[in-house]
Amino acid sequence: MKIDVVYSDKYYVDIGAHVFPTAKYRLIKEKLGKSAVIMNRIQFVEPHPAEEKDVLRVHEKSYLDKLRHGKLSHEEMLTLEMPYSKELFESSLLCSGGTICAAGSALEKGVAVHLGGGFHHAFPDHGEGFCVLNDIAVAIKKLINERKIKKALIIDCDLHQGNGTAFIFTGDKNVFTFSIHQENNYPFYKPKSDMDIGLHDRTKNAEYLECLESRIPKIISDFKPQLIVYVAGADPYENDQIGNLGLTIEGLRKRDLFVYNQARNYGIPVAVVLAGGYAINQDDTVEIHFNTVAQAAEIF
Repeated sequence: MKIDVVYSDKYYVDIGAHVFPTAKYRLIKEKLGKSAVIMNRIQFVEPHPAEEKDVLRVHEKSYLDKLRHGKLSHEEMLTLEMPYSKELFESSLLCSGGTICAAGSALEKGVAVHLGGGFHHAFPDHGEGFCVLNDIAVAIKKLINERKIKKALIIDCDLHQGNGTAFIFTGDKNVFTFSIHQENNYPFYKPKSDMDIGLHDRTKNAEYLECLESRIPKIISDFKPQLIVYVAGADPYENDQIGNLGLTIEGLRKRDLFVYNQARNYGIPVAVVLAGGYAINQDDTVEIHFNTVAQAAEIF
């Protein structure tokens, strides 16, 4: 059985000279397509945009209306840190639909990977940090609302703390939010996750992996989720432009392998979103994300 890898060409949006590499999605897909071994194990799936009713479980209608009609204020665009366009809004809806698709597929097949998604800085009433809509929250709330799952665990391994996701699920006993991130970095307002691991600058592979190994199995065992959403950011990489952790490409591969093995060993479906990655050499970002998909295809 081939695992689903969710992707759309419409994830690319021309945002000008910007640190966020929207071209990476296409480059990852192309690199995957060149591997006969991987292509025997995966199939690409085109997502549909998230429906408004699903987005409104997370985001305020007034914010959605601003996005739809291009009415964001100058201050709101500064907070978002991306130039607004209709294409950006449509891509964000599509990415939310992509994470919904990946989560549903994971429940059926045990794993699915979304080449987009992971926009964990988006709050109910605003976007920030390159994140327009919180696709993670949209997907989880939809599945819980439809009674396809009762509980979900978010394992957020992006460089940055998932502040929007933490805020959205504050007090929600059905969703456990775990974030391991560089403490001395964006966001500077960090609402508490259920568990936050704030790492010192230049933290290396061994310490990072020990933090996961000493915590994740107990969280899974105690919380007993029916779905894991794994936020597999590439930005803990040692040569990231806006990060200052010290993981190598091999260290990040081992991180992915550990999370996948935990999901498989406990028999819990895992939906993967790729989140951030801003390596000085874009090829490194593409390789890290490629490895995340390749590991999933091999393990499952």
